Amino acid sequence: MLQSIRDGSRSWGAKIIIGVMVAAMALFGVESLFGLFGSDPDEVASVNGEPIVRQEVELEVQRAMRSGQVPPEQERALRSEMLDQLITQRLLTQYAEEGSFYVSDDQLDQLIVNLPEFQDQEGVFSAEQFRNRLARAGYTPLSFRQELRTDVKRRQLQQGLAFSDFTLETEQQRLAELQRQQRSFRYDVLSAEGASRIDVSQEELERYYNENAERFERLEQVRLEYVVIDREEMAADVEVNEAELREAWREQNQNADRRVAHIMISYGDERTREQAQVRAEEALDALDSVESFADTAARYSDDTASAEDGGDLGEISRGFFGEAFDEVAFSLGEGEISSAVEMDDAFHIIQVQDIDRPAFEEQRDRLRQDVAMREVDDEFNQRVQQLIDESFAAEDLQSVADDIGLTLQESDWLARGEGRGVLSEPGVMEAAFSQDVLEERYNSEVIELDNDRRMVLRVAEHRDATVLPLEQVREEAKVAVRARKQQQALVEEAKELLADPESEAIEWVEANRISREADSTVPRMVVQAAFRMPHPESGESTYRYVELPEGVAIIALDNVRDGDVDEQAERFVAQMAEQLRAQSVIQGLIDDLRSNAEIERR
Repeated sequence: MLQSIRDGSRSWGAKIIIGVMVAAMALFGVESLFGLFGSDPDEVASVNGEPIVRQEVELEVQRAMRSGQVPPEQERALRSEMLDQLITQRLLTQYAEEGSFYVSDDQLDQLIVNLPEFQDQEGVFSAEQFRNRLARAGYTPLSFRQELRTDVKRRQLQQGLAFSDFTLETEQQRLAELQRQQRSFRYDVLSAEGASRIDVSQEELERYYNENAERFERLEQVRLEYVVIDREEMAADVEVNEAELREAWREQNQNADRRVAHIMISYGDERTREQAQVRAEEALDALDSVESFADTAARYSDDTASAEDGGDLGEISRGFFGEAFDEVAFSLGEGEISSAVEMDDAFHIIQVQDIDRPAFEEQRDRLRQDVAMREVDDEFNQRVQQLIDESFAAEDLQSVADDIGLTLQESDWLARGEGRGVLSEPGVMEAAFSQDVLEERYNSEVIELDNDRRMVLRVAEHRDATVLPLEQVREEAKVAVRARKQQQALVEEAKELLADPESEAIEWVEANRISREADSTVPRMVVQAAFRMPHPESGESTYRYVELPEGVAIIALDNVRDGDVDEQAERFVAQMAEQLRAQSVIQGLIDDLRSNAEIERR
């Protein structure tokens, strides 16, 4: 019933752990994880004083792209939509918090152990898999629980609202009866042929223009000039050789997750440090004599849990076992074995059994992009700084574009919120209609569109909202008047025909036993009109006309009968009705929250 509501909310488990955190690390580095839960001055919007930062928007964009449902060329156009979704989520979260929604630690624990992302192949919660997943994503248990708690509260709110609205059993029965009802009718569509030959007088034109002035209103508009510095475009011209790609591949996978095994020989209670060191050397000698690592671990390791499994510690991420362990494990190649390394009152012999990294050819295109982007970093930053310096004092943008080597671009006339392409991204049109840019005619501040693009814009021309004069919209008004007169003529014709429904002038088309939603060749508006008509008396017909987008149809309803019971279809309709009611309730709350909220887009 509530599947679409669930789909519309941020899910748990995989989306939080993989979708958010991996995207954050890929886009911004490990330090970005802390920015998600702390303050960040790079705001793109605020909701009742609570900021939404640019990183959050970028993460949502990347999540949508990773889903495969959005073409790559639409990535940049997604940002405005994603920002709007984040604003809605923030409003729902704030409302849930104000309503004192509560999620206990026990509830969170139960939810976590039941998440498939943390279960082994037998469907049982695995503490090791839980630790590995969080470590790989760069998530701390505390921050993960915080995000999860917020998500659960928001879902409680949505489901609580959805279930507060219900349908009575009698309503469901009546809905089922209406759904399976079938109607037989006849119809004839009167087309608007010859409309272009209808005369339109000046008086009719002026009357229509005066009565529909709002249709001819032109909103306040600006025509913009703007320049964009795009790191990706700069990188496209950079040549990258094979050696650079190979080195980048090695660097990129230096910290790749890896499967490791170890032999641990401890000291303190049962043996001295010297005795442990001697035993570790013996284990190394055994390995040198071609004894398998698994057999050596079984003979020498004091970590009995892993020794039984050949010393296997599973797949790890950097930071999982601490800095000393990482220094060794992440310096080894696949299949290599370390010397005896002392840490935590024990000597460890570590083997890297497998490294989880894609093949070089699989990463070639992405590596080429990354290397090229790094090579233009300095030039990009220099050009951005030059843009900041020169655009601040310049009285135009053409000279700035010429100095920096940019292309000055121009827009068509645009009203507030009408930006297209790069002009539709968060903050752009707000800057265009700001006081400094619109009224003072200054260049805008440098707008950070995302990590790789910076923009400065300027109002080239401005015009106030106005009702366009009749002479300027004469043809548009004439078409509308002509269409209205033609429609009125068809309505009169329909009335005349229905006064004598047996007239040979009517070319009736039979439509037998038509149901509400079944596919048919009958125009959809005709079917809908037929199902709104009152039941005919026995042996009689009911008549009416209905206006179509182009033309008028006359309908004769001859018969209404109960259709066959289809329990599966009726259950589906009932579920859809419940879902639509639930969505309507939730959307009503969202609309109310938006109307009363203080929402600022930067």
